[in-house]
Amino acid sequence: MSAATDQQVTRGVHPLVQAAESALMRSLVEPDRALRVAGAIREAARRDGCPEAETVALRSMALAARELGDLESAEHHLLEAIALPDAPPGRVAQARLSLVTVRTERGHPLQALRVAALAWAHLSPIDRAKLDTQRAVALARLGHHQEAISSCDRAIRALAEAPGTMDDRRFLAGGLLNRGLIHSYRGDWDAALRDLTDCLRIAKEAGLRHLARLSAANLPFLSVRRGDLAAAFKHYHEAEDALFGFPERLATMRADFADALLAVNQPGEARAMLDLAVPDLEASGALVALAEARLKLAQVELLTGDPHRALQVAEQAAAELAAQQRTTWLPLAREVVLRSRLALGPVTRELLTELAECAGELEECDAHVAVAAALRLVAAETALSLDDRRTALDQLTHLTRAAEQPAGRPDERVGERAPDSEAARAGRPVRAALIPGTVRQHALALKSALLDDPAGAFTAVRDGLAEVSGRVEGFDDPSLRAHAARSGERLAAFGLELAVREGSASTVFEWAERWRAVASPAHASALPDPERVRAELGGSALVEYVADRGALLAVMITERHLLLRRVGDLQEISEAILRLRYALRRPTQRHDTDAAAVALEELVLRPLLADLDDRPLVIVPVAGLHKLPWGALPALRERPVSVAAGTAAWLRARANADAAARRPGSPPVVVAAAGPELEHARTEVAHVVRCHPGGRLTEGRVGPVREALSTADVVHLAAHGTFHARTPLGSGITLEDGALMAYDLLELPRTPGLVVLSACNSGMSRTPMEGAPLGLPGTFLAKGSSCVIAGMVPIGDEEARAVMSTFHELVAAGQAPDAALACAAAKTGEVGFTCFGAGDFPLY
Repeated sequence: MSAATDQQVTRGVHPLVQAAESALMRSLVEPDRALRVAGAIREAARRDGCPEAETVALRSMALAARELGDLESAEHHLLEAIALPDAPPGRVAQARLSLVTVRTERGHPLQALRVAALAWAHLSPIDRAKLDTQRAVALARLGHHQEAISSCDRAIRALAEAPGTMDDRRFLAGGLLNRGLIHSYRGDWDAALRDLTDCLRIAKEAGLRHLARLSAANLPFLSVRRGDLAAAFKHYHEAEDALFGFPERLATMRADFADALLAVNQPGEARAMLDLAVPDLEASGALVALAEARLKLAQVELLTGDPHRALQVAEQAAAELAAQQRTTWLPLAREVVLRSRLALGPVTRELLTELAECAGELEECDAHVAVAAALRLVAAETALSLDDRRTALDQLTHLTRAAEQPAGRPDERVGERAPDSEAARAGRPVRAALIPGTVRQHALALKSALLDDPAGAFTAVRDGLAEVSGRVEGFDDPSLRAHAARSGERLAAFGLELAVREGSASTVFEWAERWRAVASPAHASALPDPERVRAELGGSALVEYVADRGALLAVMITERHLLLRRVGDLQEISEAILRLRYALRRPTQRHDTDAAAVALEELVLRPLLADLDDRPLVIVPVAGLHKLPWGALPALRERPVSVAAGTAAWLRARANADAAARRPGSPPVVVAAAGPELEHARTEVAHVVRCHPGGRLTEGRVGPVREALSTADVVHLAAHGTFHARTPLGSGITLEDGALMAYDLLELPRTPGLVVLSACNSGMSRTPMEGAPLGLPGTFLAKGSSCVIAGMVPIGDEEARAVMSTFHELVAAGQAPDAALACAAAKTGEVGFTCFGAGDFPLY
């Protein structure tokens, strides 16, 4: 209720006006009931000839419809209120105040600001403050973030001193909510969290459940941006429940969450959110949010490899943004269109010119400078593909030129500004602080390489990767850390390309490890020195695979050699791995399996075998090789093999194993548990505990298994395994009362030195970037385990029992886990298990 209305009540106003004001308040907490009550008041006001009551009733109906996600009806009721003959100017102005947000959300933010200007003259000071909170929404949608913040600041100062009616508190909470969202768009997460927390507190105190829901619905977005993906999905599910029945609000929350997921390079998860959000935004008529969601969807399509669809969706988003007169957003849509055309080909000089022009347009808005910088880098690389070194150097110089202030600032006034010429934009230095470090360093590296300065190029790449590493080290969630680190992926690939071009095995090894270390600070140590690796290997060999522009290379370290070999074509190898995995799923077709294994061995091992001799092997995979059950290859079937995320990670695992082996005392504590619905699981675990002195069984339930993992030295789990490629930390082991997921392991104080997962697909992982395989083995190793034995393919119950029984017999007899697994596989013919980490330390 406004201050002006309070004065009217004290003088005595028409009872229908009071009833309509009451319905207005009810629309915020019980919109269904308020809609019915306000409709009845409107009819009574018509009969009694009370236009003021009818105006307020229509506004109440509009706010209730707005809460229920029916923006079209909300707009219709407000326009009716504004058009009522003889309605008091102050009441009409209040209806316009409410129309500002509705017109913004319906896709007309410029019109919304014009409506706000019409309302201003007839509003009280407090109502003007409320109007400022609504104007801020339109300004933010137009990209005028600083002006939107200022509008919220004015409103919040005034409303904090207001009489404190429910309407005052509603707008105060709403102003904090809007300012918090604008802070988040600008990347000021601490300020955003403060405002949303204050909004939540005020909304709860005032009984404004809808605003409390909206504030809580933005916590998933902030959690992702602040680096806590597990908390983000927890908040998401809570918000999903709270917003059930409010489809437009829920859809907007999902679209915002998708935006945050895109920011940390999780397009698959973002697509899942957008697939749910877009239809509901379409149905509710929330056209502004719909256009933004469509633009995000176009970005997702491009990132997930469908440039045709990306082009279509981006063009549709551009048309919607243009219709809404959101000119600052149009270059963002054009950027996706141009990248899609670049992916589809052919690459032409005309397209190169358009890339540079679009980068200049994006630089007009500070919020888009990061996107502009990435596009200029693409333009430079495109110029090089056309053998246009001069244009490439021009674009790179534009990115690397240090400048304290840009020569021009975007016009903060609402509406279009006169476009600068491309020549003028090309000459304007961009504020260096707004350019992402990875893009700036990539530009420096590429420019140095063009100027025949390889040392300068390597330095730029090194500095860029160090910046990425520092940025992601604070992330607790390994999935988020790995995905966020992908911002340095192209820079790392360029550094590796420079190393391969130099042709030195030691340089290639250094740069492969440097990149792997970025996303794995939890279990990687300092960059490994080849001499130290030799000392740790003893008589074994290490093969670290490297991907270079579609080719597979291998660095091999033995006591005598440090070699670099070109192995084969990655695409061909990936297809061969799929054929082998398919053959292993059909155990009766032994001939097909053998043929697929021989063919794959030719591609990934044959160039190395002469130098490997019969040494035990440590393998560091890359790309699709993470899906390979290495024991299936003929040359490895009786050879001890350990698979590691990186050489530094292997050294760390080996150090953990060495420390455990040096601890004096009794034999290792061995615990085994069986999951449900497996015929031989209980027989298997009973045999396991009999193999080890003092071995014991525990219940196949989540609690006892977690306890065993936190206290035992060896844990064996015989159960069904599940692997979720989209959310690999949701992969797990099925127990009697639920699943033990990789996410659960993150909460354990410690994990066993040796973990044996006698479960199908439990060894599978998803690798968003090298050095960070996400799944059960990678999580155990990151928590401190030294060795994990896990299944890479579906394995029969009886076959698993046979190979695991033999494995534990050999381990108990003094063999190291990698050798015991190789021998057990040879005896039983079951090659679906892999040894991860450092498997060369005996337990006894």
